[in-house]
Amino acid sequence: MNSVSATQNTVEKTVFPILFAISFSHLLNDTIQSLIPAIYPVVKDSYGLTFTQIGLITLTFQMAASLFQPFVGLYTDKKPQPYSLAMGMGFTLCGLITLSLSTGFYMMLVSVALVGTGSSIFHPEASRMAHAASGGRRGLAQSIFQLGGNFGSSLGPLLAAWIIVPYGQFSIIWFSIIALVAIVILSRVGSWYKGYILRLQSGKGSKIVSAVPTLSRKRVIFSVIILLILIFSKYFYMASLTSYFTFYVIDKFNVSVQSSQVYLFVFLVSVAAGTLAGGPVGDRFGRKYVIWFSILGTAPFALLLPYANLFWTGVLIVPIGMILASAFSAILVYAQELIPGKVGLVAGLFFGFAFGMGGIGSALLGKLADNTSIEYVYHVCSFLPLIGMLTAFLPNIETKKK
Repeated sequence: MNSVSATQNTVEKTVFPILFAISFSHLLNDTIQSLIPAIYPVVKDSYGLTFTQIGLITLTFQMAASLFQPFVGLYTDKKPQPYSLAMGMGFTLCGLITLSLSTGFYMMLVSVALVGTGSSIFHPEASRMAHAASGGRRGLAQSIFQLGGNFGSSLGPLLAAWIIVPYGQFSIIWFSIIALVAIVILSRVGSWYKGYILRLQSGKGSKIVSAVPTLSRKRVIFSVIILLILIFSKYFYMASLTSYFTFYVIDKFNVSVQSSQVYLFVFLVSVAAGTLAGGPVGDRFGRKYVIWFSILGTAPFALLLPYANLFWTGVLIVPIGMILASAFSAILVYAQELIPGKVGLVAGLFFGFAFGMGGIGSALLGKLADNTSIEYVYHVCSFLPLIGMLTAFLPNIETKKK
């Protein structure tokens, strides 16, 4: 076998060490991000914040994490930036330090905006790197990538319960060590990606291209709109759980702050578990089936949740998290196949829109909770998964894996 053939085989294989490194970095990144909603019960009491202000903190973070992502993705499609992930983590590090030192509402807004900016830089190019290392198994690669992020999100409430609740807001500064570890790992991943790009530019590597039916521009735009509406339903509902679930169980069942964090942890671990299944199942059976199940399949459990006692609340959040989580990897890869050659742009658009919807949802739901009650929020949100019926309008663009 000549050297060119060997290089092609290297590029075309699924590069699991790189996928695991990106996934672990995603875990570290999202562990840091998850500290923001996890400390809400602490800062709400410390600074006398309203639910509306809590929602505005989430909105600021999510908008900073969303607005730049499509532009980052579009730019890196044209000019890949192997070391941009480490740079983005630098913004996150600055945000952590200022968050630990925040003395009021407005300083918290600046802090979470810095963390959000780091996330905005991280996600599009990290998704491109996962795509490059996929060896054609795109759903699996995105699921591994997402698994790290979702598992990292689940750690935030536990870390807040064990460290921030007993030791106070300043203890957040210790999590800067996580950001420094991530910077080191992402620098090494960036070196691999730089070599991958050089092989492609020299013609020794081969790009992985999917054969999908040619759709009209109008049909593609219509399909993207449907996918974005599905993202809206998923992340509005997710916002009700990630931002307000602790308040819900405290208010309805009179549990402690630390106990409420454990219930949030159970939900977020369920999200992490469900994430890994969505991509490989989509590779095998078709992503449209996964999208159907992951959005609409949540509906029965979501509709039951507002009427459940504490025990059944803890039970129901497990299937809700697992089923709902399988959606994003399938939606993202489906969209990337719908618009081939625009991996970074699509990743930036969908990650950005998801974060934006989460932020807007959190702000609107916080206002709704102030005007009504936290229980009423969950009655309203229980109908959101029914929007999953719109999946019927998506075209079949993929073939099953043999």
